[in-house]
Amino acid sequence: MTAIAKPGKIIAVHLNYPSRAAQRGRTPGQPSYFLKPQSSLGESGGTVERPAGTELLAFEGEIALVIGEPARHVSPAAGWSHVAAVTAANDFGLYDLRAADKGSNVRSKGGDGFTPLGPDAIPVDGIGPGDWRVRTWVNGALVQQDTSDTLLFDFGRLVADLSQHFTLETGDVILTGTPAGSSVVVPGDVVEVEVDAPGAPGAPTTGRLVTTVTQGEVAFGDFGSKPAVDDLQRVEAWGSEAEHAAAVAAGRATPLTSPAPDEGRSDAAEPPFELTDELRAQLSSAAVATLSVSLRKRGYHDIFIEGVFANHPGDRIVGRARTLRFIPARPDLFASHGGGYNAQKRAFDSVGAGEVLVVDARGERGTGTVGDVLALRAKVRGAAGIVTDGGVRDFDAVAEIGIPVFSQGPHASVLGRRHVPWETDVTIACGGAAVQPGDVIVGDGDGVIVIPPHLVAEVAAEAAEQDAADAWVAGRVAEGEPVDGLFPMNREWRERYERERDAAASVAPTDADTAARAAAAEEPR
Repeated sequence: MTAIAKPGKIIAVHLNYPSRAAQRGRTPGQPSYFLKPQSSLGESGGTVERPAGTELLAFEGEIALVIGEPARHVSPAAGWSHVAAVTAANDFGLYDLRAADKGSNVRSKGGDGFTPLGPDAIPVDGIGPGDWRVRTWVNGALVQQDTSDTLLFDFGRLVADLSQHFTLETGDVILTGTPAGSSVVVPGDVVEVEVDAPGAPGAPTTGRLVTTVTQGEVAFGDFGSKPAVDDLQRVEAWGSEAEHAAAVAAGRATPLTSPAPDEGRSDAAEPPFELTDELRAQLSSAAVATLSVSLRKRGYHDIFIEGVFANHPGDRIVGRARTLRFIPARPDLFASHGGGYNAQKRAFDSVGAGEVLVVDARGERGTGTVGDVLALRAKVRGAAGIVTDGGVRDFDAVAEIGIPVFSQGPHASVLGRRHVPWETDVTIACGGAAVQPGDVIVGDGDGVIVIPPHLVAEVAAEAAEQDAADAWVAGRVAEGEPVDGLFPMNREWRERYERERDAAASVAPTDADTAARAAAAEEPR
């Protein structure tokens, strides 16, 4: 192992893990950075203070790069060669001071002890940039885990990009971003971060970087910006509304109040995603198979809800996800959670117009997870459909109700045989796919897929274009053309398709033309 010297510069990356970007609802096209002061450094076994008057101190477990040979104007291919060692880092930050910083993170991330490193550094000789893993525990519970082969911007690219702007000197540290799972910690909590290379010889590890949270006693003065928190910051700090609600129930968080306006804030969140009528129409006309190809191009492979099919042939669904999770049956848990106004009933009573209720039944089809009464309730509320990786009770009656339902098929057994209705509107696994509330669900005869909101517009547009091209190809095949060179289209067929497409677009009537012709037709002759 290598000792960690005090770095001259500490540079941190904002968003770099797809899992974290999905939480934030945006995927950056290029990396962005901020600086942390030397005085923020801390060691394993130390403490970090939550300042008096604040509530949202968040941890971020990260892989930290230690620069060896100085780097200036290096290429992405050469960037990794300038890294001497890797260690663990915890990029603590105060959401209470984000508004005051206006994006600089000087106050929100620069506090004393806000950048613990260590306890050891691992020399990178013989270990590749994609071979690293980072894990974080809070009070002994694993809360973050991801690997460097998933990064949006790999280590070599980060070194190269930064070296365009200034010299990375020996000992400088780059914090490479945090995966999903970052959340709030309170005084008394113990946070541990470990970075290792489990596939490398000897499975080297940094050991656990241990930090205990304490409560500060010195209040902020009147000569600078004071902490300010609104509901947006609370939800972002805890990770989701559901996680914040759970923390409130456990006495660890302040309940939400009315949302504060974003006026005057440079770090205001982007407008929330909306599944507009236009997007819904695009997705409704696109084949699930085509949409899945667009997602695969972007690295999303496990987006299929496996094993489910439409209970009524020909059904399609498009809508934003609401979620319901069942856990395995146990008599005492079913006694406490199965009766009364349980999670299942709450889910069907709250699903909204145009939404899809997605049910995590753990792939267990040996009991019903929805019946005729609940399906009718969802239809009356205007839901776009129901997806469950379990069974459907009252199968024929549900089919007659007319709401699209995708499931593993019929089963007459009641819920308590295999399931306990546990919670709603949390991240679930349905048919092997991760589903978060607000994800977009699309289903047809080929199955059901999950689309992260930040990808919907580009995937829908690309799928519409691909379906149009496929339809044109099908037309040529129907005319007797052989598929060789046509499917997929070679350059000559592609050029012909584009000429005909552009020609058709140039003569297509505009909305104004159509309206004018309609008005003329209605005039007396």
